Amino acid sequence: MKKVELLNLKGEKVKDINLNEEIFGITPNNAVLHDAIILTMASLRQGTHKTKNRSEVSGGGRKPWRQKGTGRARQGSIRSVQWVGGGNYGTPVPRDYSIKQNRKERRLALKSALADKANEKAIIVLDNFKVETPKTKEMMNILETLKVADKKVLLVVDAFDDNMILASRNIQNLVLILAEEINVLDVVGTDVMLVTEAALKNIEEVLK
Repeated sequence: MKKVELLNLKGEKVKDINLNEEIFGITPNNAVLHDAIILTMASLRQGTHKTKNRSEVSGGGRKPWRQKGTGRARQGSIRSVQWVGGGNYGTPVPRDYSIKQNRKERRLALKSALADKANEKAIIVLDNFKVETPKTKEMMNILETLKVADKKVLLVVDAFDDNMILASRNIQNLVLILAEEINVLDVVGTDVMLVTEAALKNIEEVLK
């Protein structure tokens, strides 16, 4: 049974708690985890890139000069790809970059990412997380107290409030999300995961 310390915002130990072995104690499946990362990154691509091909640019209705006898290369339209103002060839068109992964694989990938974090001892569980003022300085003081101010931090909570959002939004190395929004890319892309006890219970209930 994996155990972690439950800390308060002063960095003091409150008690030991057990992590769910079905989530944090599994052997990570790196292949499924890799597929989930590719899927998440692909879903962030809009796919709205577009250039005009020869049929879409204006002009070029008639042949610019006769076929033979001019000494110049034969041309059929001034909107061919070799002309300035002509159409483009082989350039991007709108497309959907999304990739499919079944539900069991997505759950396994998230479990694998969380198990990796647990193996690295990079999960810090807090009894609660509350900031009194919407000040970046207060949030930084909490991170410094927990000795994670110099790391990329994923903060997972069970509920937002305005002070928490305002205090964290200017800190570049801090990602603030709700427990139900936790995803593979954020877990893998950060150095340490701060999670409240309530948020941890929510995650375990969903993934167990």
